[in-house]
Order: sequence, then C-alpha cells, then structure tokens
Amino acid sequence: MPSIPPDAHGIAVLLLTVVALFLFTRDNIPLESSSLTIFVILVAGFALFPYSKDGVVVGPMDFFAGFGNEALVAICALMMVGKALETTGALQPLANVVGRAWSSRPVLALLTTLVAGAVLSAFMNNTPIVVLLMPILVGASLRSKFPVSGVMLPMGLATIVGGMSTTIGTSTNLLVVGISRDMGMHEFTMFEWVLPVAIVGGVGVLYLWLVAPRLVPDRTPPMADTSPRIFSAQLHVKEGGFADGKSLSEVLAKADGNLRIDKIQRTESLFLAKLPSVIIQPGDRLFVKDSPENLKHYEQLLGATLFNISDIEHPVDEETPLKAEGQQLAEVVITRGSPLHLRSLAAARFSSSYGLLPLALHRARAPSSQITSDLNMIRLRAGDVLLVQGTDEAIANLKESGTMLVLDGTTNLPQTHHAKRALSIMAFVVLAAALGVMPISVSALVGLGLMIATGCLSWRDAASSLSIPVVMIIVTALALGKALVGTGMVDSIAMNFVGVASALPAPAILSAFMLLMIVMTNIVSNNAAAVIGTPIAISIANQLGVSTEPFVLAVLFGANMSFATPYGYQTNLLVMTAGGYKFSDFLRVGIPLTVIMWIGFSLILPFLYEL
Repeated sequence: MPSIPPDAHGIAVLLLTVVALFLFTRDNIPLESSSLTIFVILVAGFALFPYSKDGVVVGPMDFFAGFGNEALVAICALMMVGKALETTGALQPLANVVGRAWSSRPVLALLTTLVAGAVLSAFMNNTPIVVLLMPILVGASLRSKFPVSGVMLPMGLATIVGGMSTTIGTSTNLLVVGISRDMGMHEFTMFEWVLPVAIVGGVGVLYLWLVAPRLVPDRTPPMADTSPRIFSAQLHVKEGGFADGKSLSEVLAKADGNLRIDKIQRTESLFLAKLPSVIIQPGDRLFVKDSPENLKHYEQLLGATLFNISDIEHPVDEETPLKAEGQQLAEVVITRGSPLHLRSLAAARFSSSYGLLPLALHRARAPSSQITSDLNMIRLRAGDVLLVQGTDEAIANLKESGTMLVLDGTTNLPQTHHAKRALSIMAFVVLAAALGVMPISVSALVGLGLMIATGCLSWRDAASSLSIPVVMIIVTALALGKALVGTGMVDSIAMNFVGVASALPAPAILSAFMLLMIVMTNIVSNNAAAVIGTPIAISIANQLGVSTEPFVLAVLFGANMSFATPYGYQTNLLVMTAGGYKFSDFLRVGIPLTVIMWIGFSLILPFLYEL
C-alpha cells in the first residue's frame, strides 16, 4: 500500500504535536500555560502561512471551534453537575454503607467498595468519588487492622475501570465519541460498549480485589497525625533573665531565628509593634506558637516563664500541660488548579487567608527528602501534601470552599435537604441521554440549569468546579487534531502504520494500536492522547477497509488505561499521597491490570465487531 508523502504544513503540525506532548509531561510548567503556548503557535502559524490544498482550506478560525465543541460543553456541564452532588452530600448514604461494611467484614467490604466506586464512576467524574472514599477507607482500615495501602490503590484504579463503561464516564469518552461523530462516523449511544467493559472490567476488578492488595507492601500514610501539634502560649519575661533589657532582634537571634512571636503585650491595653529595635522589659508577655518541646526550650533559653494562652496563673509543667482546645490537624493535597499549585504559601497568603498554620510538608515526587528551607517559601507541586493545624471551623471552611482537597477524615460531607433533589436531577441527565430523548450535552446543560434553579448549586461553586487546565488542554488537543486531519498528516501516519503492520491480521493491528494508546496515556494527558489518536484510528480502519467502531473503542479504552503511573490521572495522584505509595507501587499493581485489560479488549473487540 503506497504511503502518502506529508507536506510542510503536516510535518510542522506533527512536530508541534510532539512538542506539545513533551510539555504536557513537565510538572514544573502549568498545564494551561503549555496548552495556551501550543494553541497560540498553531493559530499564528496558520494565520501567517495559510494552508490550501486540493480544495481543503485550514485557517485559524477552524481551531477556535474547539471552544464551542459539543463534547467540551458536555464535559464542563457535567463537571458542574457533579459538583452539586458533592456539595449537597448526595453521596453520603454510600459512604455510610461502606463504613458499616468495613466495620464487620473487611474483605467483602473491599469488594463492595471496588464495585460501588466503579459503578458510580460510570455516571460521574471519579474525582469526587475518590475524595469521598479516601478518609472513610483510612479510618476503616485502621479500625479493622487492614493495611490502608492494600485498599486505597485498588479503589482508585477501580473507579478508572468503571469510568470506561459509558459515554459520560470520563471526559476522554465524551471527546472520543464527539470526534468520531464530527468525522461522520457511527454515533455511539450511552451504554453501547457496556458489555465488553463489564466482561473485561469485571476480571480487572477481581484482580484488584484478590491479587492487588498482596502486591503492595505495607505503606504508612505520609503524615497521618505524626507531626507535633503547634500550641499557642505566653512567655512572661522574668527580671534578670536573658531577655531582660535585650532588643527583639537579640532575643530572636538567641533562638536561632526559629521563635515565632505573634505579638508583644506590655500592659493590659498596650501592645508593642514587633520592631527589631524594641527593648524587652520584665513583665512583658511574648505570645508565641510552637511545639511543646520547643516552647520549653525557649523558656529556659530566654529566662522566661511559660503559660498557656488562656491560663496566666499556672506555669506550664507536668500537672498543667499545654493545651490546644478546639484544634485539629488536616492534610491538604495540592492538585492541579488549586490556589497553591506552583505557588508558595507566602505568595498565596495561606495563613492569613484561611486561618490555618502549616506544620509540615510531604513531597510526593521525593517522599524521603528533607525540607530544609522555610516551609512558607517552598514552591508547591501537584501531589504534595501539606499538614495544617487550625480550628474545626477554619478546616471546615477550607473544605467547603471547594478550592482545595482536604483529607482530615473528621467530618462527613454535608447531608442537606437538597441531596435527594440533586440525585433526581442527575438521574434525569443520565436517563434523558440514555433513552435518546436529548444529546448528553443538552441534558447536562438542562441538569445544570435545574441544579442552580433549585438551590442545589451556587454560581460560585459552579464556577469553582470548572478546571481551566482541562478546558485548555482539550481545546489545544482538538486544534492539533483538526490540523493533523486537515493537512493530511493523519492519513499519512495511518498509511505508514498499516504499511508496517500489513502482514498482521486486523485484530493484531487493533491490539498494537491500543497498546500504543496505553503507553501514550501513561506518559501524557489521557485527553490529549484520545483526541490525537481518534482521527488516526478512523483512518487506519478506513485503510484496512474494516469497521471503524472497534478502532475508535481501542482509542477510548487505551486512553483510559492510566493505571501504571501516578501521573497518568489526577485521582492516581490523590491516591498516591493519601496512601503513602511509591512510584514502584503503581508499576507493581498497574502493569498487570493494564495487561489484563489490554489482552481482554484485544480478544473481545474483534469477536464483537467481527474483525
């Protein structure tokens, strides 16, 4: 079969695609920044060097159509509808059932958790499901003496398996189906490929239940209540002690600059400015915060007397220890799109904005490394876990803000009177699309309108649920895909692929192409892999003269198999941090699952579609 020689535009777009895929793997570059850069280069390139060949014209305006793509509209609407389920506590009954099951029969409870997570993920984004189940599983596994590391990773991977089964299970599914429809191919219904996923995914879930927990060594969650609490106290300066008559700068220097002084009180109504030149006098009260050990050390070092913040009559000793009433610890996971992502705590004004005190940091990419610099000045990355301390109210406010993922395990999702209403609206969205009453993009928009109109979702929560990185990478990937198709590069790649594999039967070519998508999705974004792979898959099927449906599904399934690395899918990062996993744990569990799913789909797709 003769190959099609690519032209200059096609080669340029292919090179830009390679650069894009490389940038998408760089964690130190925000995903939205790399996406925008590629998009701008693509648009400007076709504006400066117009493309026209054999009646096909590709211009900048073609790429802007991605912002109005039907699949993107559906994805954004479903993100917001899913946020309503989260904020109303509509999934709390599931959490209660899972919690009760774990207290009685943990082995069966693990299977129940895996199946429930997979089924729910077929109808909504799996991120809120994982967020809901993580603190429950940590607490339940500790109570039942079941290793948390044997629970968390299988649960996260089961939600990815379940998300494959319907058109709305993941944004990847919606994109593949939308691109296939836009290219004039068969329009898939919501449950069209449930059967192959149920068969192959069922085997995968059994593996996650029976085998996966045995493959992972016992791991300790990174900072589960292991760091010391910080206490607020007073240091009363004594006459004749080191601090008597010294300037504030000298006092801080004596403590090696580690003493944190909130304020200095001289009389009941007089507070001094914390200037370096302020002279400390006997009777002054220094309001400080630190661990009990450090505070007792400073007491001796400065020649002062240590008191509880609210008890100025009894010095701190064994009979009257420090107290931190109303305080609790929480772990905040840094995710892409979080206000802390790629910023320092100081730049984000974290303490003053949220009323929380940062205590420690666990670095997901280098868990064994020591944090030697000032915690407030460290640039945070996706997957880092920040241990904070504050009042119940402050932690609840942070959790309810929806801007950060809080793993405290101390409070349940709010079960409000809107929960049943939100579930009913979600059921309408799914049924309307499943029965063909309206496209999923329309039913999701109607559902969003109903969620807002009935008070299940506020505009603020709706806006916060939209992910700019997701939107930008989808738009950029759609633009690259359109450019690859328009310049004939897709046909050229497909012809060369078929030429290399021409000696193989169609089922083997299908399997090889699915494996290529699996490798790509574990390295770059699954959405980018799906958008770029779908047109190539259709072209390969056309070159072979076979049905396009199994090749489109090969892209869909392959792009969803982000099991083998913690960076292939956002929930993998969340699971990695909450369970204290290492990169090798994902390889140990994810590679066998990938092989099971790949072989399963390679066998069942040719059988179902008569390749």
